This record gives sequence, structure tokens and C-alpha cells, in this order.
Amino acid sequence: MTMDSTHLTAAVRSAVAEGRAPEPATRLAIAALDDPALLRRLGSALKPLDSDAPGLRPVRLAVLGTGTLGALPDLLRATLVGAGLGPTIETGEYGRFEMELTLGSFRGEHDPDGVLCLLSEEFFLPPAPQRMAVKDVVAHIEARTADLRGLLGTAAGGTAATLVVHTVPLSRTVRDAFISVRDRAVLAQAWHRLNAGLLGLAAEDPQLVALDLAGLLALQPTRARDNRLHAFADMPYTDAALLLLAQETRRVLQARAGLSRKVLALDADNTLWGGVLGEVGAHGLQLGGLYPGKAYSALQQAAAGLRDQGVVLVLASKNDADLVDEAITGHPEMKLRPESFSVLAANWDAKAENLRRAAGSLGLGIESFVFMDDSPYEREHVHAELPEVAVVAADGDPAHLAESLLRHGWFDVLELTEADQQRPGMYRSRALRSEYKGAFSSSDDYLAALDIRLTAAPATAYTTGRIAQLAARTNQFNLTGIRYDEVATAAMRDGQDHLVASFSVSDRFGDEGIVGAAWVECGAREWRVLNLVLSCRVLGRGVELAISDWLFQQAAAAGAERVTASFVPSAKNAVAADTWERAGLLPAAQEGDGSRAYARELAELPRTAPAWITFTDLVANKEEGNG
Repeated sequence: MTMDSTHLTAAVRSAVAEGRAPEPATRLAIAALDDPALLRRLGSALKPLDSDAPGLRPVRLAVLGTGTLGALPDLLRATLVGAGLGPTIETGEYGRFEMELTLGSFRGEHDPDGVLCLLSEEFFLPPAPQRMAVKDVVAHIEARTADLRGLLGTAAGGTAATLVVHTVPLSRTVRDAFISVRDRAVLAQAWHRLNAGLLGLAAEDPQLVALDLAGLLALQPTRARDNRLHAFADMPYTDAALLLLAQETRRVLQARAGLSRKVLALDADNTLWGGVLGEVGAHGLQLGGLYPGKAYSALQQAAAGLRDQGVVLVLASKNDADLVDEAITGHPEMKLRPESFSVLAANWDAKAENLRRAAGSLGLGIESFVFMDDSPYEREHVHAELPEVAVVAADGDPAHLAESLLRHGWFDVLELTEADQQRPGMYRSRALRSEYKGAFSSSDDYLAALDIRLTAAPATAYTTGRIAQLAARTNQFNLTGIRYDEVATAAMRDGQDHLVASFSVSDRFGDEGIVGAAWVECGAREWRVLNLVLSCRVLGRGVELAISDWLFQQAAAAGAERVTASFVPSAKNAVAADTWERAGLLPAAQEGDGSRAYARELAELPRTAPAWITFTDLVANKEEGNG
């Protein structure tokens, strides 16, 4: 749904005045904005909003700059709220960029989740480059690049935050000051090396993320710098350029917080292909060849690429199912075949209802969906019925379809894992599993027939990223709400007094991959479970009881006498509230917020692992049934 600026501003101010987060529809309207002036005003209006407001995921961000920050904090605040984040933004002092990175003063009372470094060309250039030989300017750039690497390394050593830097455009004033064509080429080469080095930082340290601002500015009709404001207030970038940086930062923090979306639901007629299938038949569809068919092929290629990277595809088309099957099976230019979709919903039901059913069969929340359709009526209906769904318009010129789908970064992750790439197949298996369940008269018979296999393994350098991603994304079965990131998880993994374990599940329909993780503090006498998370797609199979049983056995084998754990309630984890009681632990204390502590002597604990699960322990290199 589109909202004009007046209604959008009124909705934001009303929410802030009432101490609540803007409604999902309002947040999605903010996320779709590209007007820096309006976003700046919205960001200012959102400043009093509590970062813990229900419906938002709190995030702490420090912003440091080599020049004046200008509108950046307000632009960040608006774009982050649009993504479902509740930002607390702390800004550094003007002129103290290097000192703050060196001393770590950006940490304040609480370590931030992210540190954004606003870089300008002045940081890397000598005071008067036009008065110097180009080789000396190049040497200065290289020296300052090395200085920045050192500053970032020092900062990373004192924080668990994600450090965000960006590439830097070179102004025409500096470039054109060198009248030798060859000198300009040498300077440009050095500047490209600088930006390539900044982009390469992410490969050197998982705490560092580099955004390609210079590349984006080359693609956007946006001036990077207002010379008057730069001279007047040392503002290195225009608001439009700062908005690009804010949007890219939003994509990073959204992914870090586990708010990336998982499902792309696509309409068919005039979205996946040109034309109305029921009128022109499969042979008459516009697909492939020259425009407009080429544009529809480009969208299909984009969707196929997303699927290859872990996005689950759903087809939601008002059409006869046999005609759709004929088209996607037989059309020679079709890039997406039936097996590309985890759910095929070709019928005449309301699309909102089809999306609800798809979410149910996949075991995913509707807030993880992105819906793309050419019909304003269908988009508005889905928006009205399912306001949490991100809606993408597919009408207008089809040449822009692929860009419209990809530009907001709904599906971004910090790092692509093997589990991400396996997800579409796993969710297709889940839909088949749901159909299979109907053939059994009891749940126990169904679970026994599934042939469930659970594997426990210690965290490794290869699985740490997936474990941290699981912590960030899991809401329903997240027992304490603590979201250990990759850095914290790696530190526990490599320490002597903690255990970090991953848990994988497979059954007769396929391999679910890593679906659970546990972080445990291992004392000599007592083991304390810091958190246990489990993907919602395996709930209802008793997997959590098999995992807790394994943890208790590990503790006993290590010589511990007692195990403790806790449950911290949230708006979404009620389904897991009784986990520790079912696992055999006894309540020890309860806080006013509903948090509960549990404990029990290991010698008193019963075995609770379900009989239908076969367990493989890679630590002990053994396999055992529980029957």
C-alpha cells in the first residue's frame, strides 16, 4: 500500500506519541521510500521512540565520521525502523574519529551491535594534493589506507560489534586538478586500489563489513557532494548520498538481527510471464526473446538466483492448475520449473488465503514473506489482510521487474551458508511431509514412520556462521532470547569453559540441515545452559527433548553433578515455555517478568529422548536408538 507523506508522517507521530512502534504497514511504507527529505523528517520524529517498543528488534548503532554527519543519524533511524528494528544511535564527536576508534570510546555503557564509519576523501588525501606530484599523493593514500586498517583492527579487538565501512568517491575537484591525462589515470588507479582494499576487509575479518557507496553513486542520478555545504559545514555528502549509505547499513543490520525474509511468493500472469495464460495459452505467453519477453525472463532468472541462495519460492496464481502446470513444465523459455517452487498455489482462492496456507505448510511466519504481483487490487488485498507481508509492485514497464524485486534487499544475509542454499529443498520436503502426515491415525505412528535422525556436533569454523544465523533468526523456540553472534559464538567455541553444539535433523523426506544450537557454560560441578534454539520447522517431533537429554549426558560424562537452565518469555516463544519441565528439570525461581530458572542434580534426571528418534553423537562417534 502507498501512503502519502502527510498520512505517513501523521501515523509515525501518532505511534511515537502513544509510545508504540509504527504499525507494520507504516513501517513497510517507510522502507519503500527514496525521498531523503521526508525520511529525514520521519527519522527526527522517531527519535523519542523506545528501542524496546513491541514489534521492533532493538539494535544499538554507533556512528563515527571523518567529517560532519549531517542527516545521517535521522536517515538511519527511519530506515532501520522501516526494517523492523528499534535503533539506539550514538554519534561520535566531530574531529575525534581516529581517537574514538583507538580508545574504543564508542562503546559507552553498552557495546553496540554495529559501528558505522562515515569516510570522506579528506581522510585519505594530503591537505593540498594538487600542489604535489601524483606519486607522492599515491604514497599518502596508501599510508592512510594502512592507518585505517590499523584503527579498525584496534577497534575490532575491543568490541564484538560489526564494524561497517564503505568505499569513497573521489571528487571532480581533486581529479581534475591534475591536468596530465596520465597522472589522472595513476591517481584513479590508486583510488580504485583504495576502494578495492576497503571491500576486501570483509574477507580478512568477519567483524568487518564493507559497503560499495562509490559503486552505488555511479549507478544513481545523485550528486555525491554539495560543494557549498562541504565548504560551509564540512559535510562530505549530500542527503541523497547519505540515504544510499543508510539503506545499505539497514540491509546489514537487518541481516545481522535475523530479520531477512525467507519466502518469495510470485504471481504468474504479467509477473512471471507476459500475458494472461487463460486467454493466450502457454504458447502465447511473452517469455524470452526480445522485449518484453526478455524482461520476464530476467525476473525468472533473478528468482532462480534467489532460490539458489536459499530463498523459498511460492507460486500464487489465480489460474487453472492444469494450465499453470502445462506452462511451467512445457514452455521452452521457462527458467522456473515445478520443482523450483516449494508450494504451488494455482487456484481461484484469494491470494491472501493462499499465502496463509503456504506459511502454514512451510511452518514459517507470514512476516517472512515477500509478495510480487502486477495487480493493484491483489496487492492491496494482501496488504489489508496480511500487513506484515512486504508487497512488491510488478505493474508498469516490465523492464524494471528484476530491479524492483532486488533493490530493497529483503533477503540479504551477512554470509551465505550451505544451510541457506539447501533451504528451498528442505521446505519443499516439509510441504510433502505435511501431506504424508494425513495417512496416519496417530502422531506417534507418523513420527515413527518418518525415520527421524538427529546428529549432535561441536561447533566448527565451518558451522559457526550458520549457528549464529540461527540464533539471530529464531524467535519461537529461543529459550532465553540471547542472540550470540558469530564473534561471541566463535569465542565460546574456542574456549575451554564453554560448549557450543549444533544439531542436524534428517528423515525419510530429506536432510533438514542444522536446525538447532546450544550454548553451555561448563563448570567443574555445574553446567549452565545459556541458550537453546531450534528451528520452528522441526517443532512437534520431540527433537528438543532428545537435545536436552544429550546435553545432560554430556554434562554427566564430564563429571558435572548438576545442570541449570532458564526460560525468558518473549512475545513469540510461548510454544517453548514448558521445555525444561518436559526435559525433567525442576523450577528453582521466577522473576517478575515471567523469567524462570531451572535446576536439577544429574543423577536424578530421567531419560526423555523420544523413542522414534535415532541419535548420532559425532563427539563420541556413536549412533544409538532411543527405543
